Amino acid sequence: MTYAQQKHMSYWILVLPGILVFASIIIFPVLFSFSLSFTTWNGYGMPAFTGLENYRTIISDPVFLHSLRNNLLIVAISVFGQIPLGFLLAYLLHRSMVRHGTFFQTMIFLPITISPVVVALLWNQIFSSSGMVVALVRSITDNPQYVIRIFEDQKLAIIPILFVLLWMHTGTYMIIYYANLQKMTPSVLEAAQIDGASEKQMLTRIILPSMIGTIATTAIFAISGSLKAFDLIYAMTGGGPAHFTEVIAIYMYVNTFKYYKYGFGSAASIIIVMLAVGLILLLQFFSRRLERRFE
Repeated sequence: MTYAQQKHMSYWILVLPGILVFASIIIFPVLFSFSLSFTTWNGYGMPAFTGLENYRTIISDPVFLHSLRNNLLIVAISVFGQIPLGFLLAYLLHRSMVRHGTFFQTMIFLPITISPVVVALLWNQIFSSSGMVVALVRSITDNPQYVIRIFEDQKLAIIPILFVLLWMHTGTYMIIYYANLQKMTPSVLEAAQIDGASEKQMLTRIILPSMIGTIATTAIFAISGSLKAFDLIYAMTGGGPAHFTEVIAIYMYVNTFKYYKYGFGSAASIIIVMLAVGLILLLQFFSRRLERRFE
């Protein structure tokens, strides 16, 4: 056996276990769910092929459409809320624009270290009829009869969850951006300052262009995490009241494990995958255009 053949064999010996593990826990379940999405199956017996019936039913279901709307709102608050706010906080800390930066960095990052179930219970108490929000509004308006009604509104019930997600996950992006800002060569910014560049010019012409790749990566994390959002919302509201705060993952879970509609639930999971892939491809298209623009 030649050296090249030995090297090739060594490569496959090292890589093959990882490929097998990846295929068994990622590729096979996705393919199985995809095939199951074209059937009706309650977990017993043989699945009955129904074609695109599950997808037609899902797309025409008002509960699913409202869940999709909630998921898109979560994507929006993640991409246009958590990421910009995380970058802003990281920039302020990196440029030493606030005192006691280490303290603020720890406090902002702290929520992500807490279990989502604990966070849900905490904010449930805050938004409850005897919680802090109601007490604050009663003291400001001098109305002891005030009761929070945001969860009774189909369009507004998702807002408390969006706020909690913003509060909880912004610290993650702040740490990522802060670490990348620290990797920048200080002499570049110092040279720009000597040349008379303002803080705004350094931000828009030096720092942001160098961070496009990092911003695109964090946006991918935000999109994929938003579309599979489940634990915090399920623990906080269970998708209620009346499906007002339901997302696609809860819709899939309820139909699969409560009503034993495994084919229907698989179709909902495939829709989540297709949405994630579509949004990520769209994001990569725009990020490449930005990178070419600043080359």
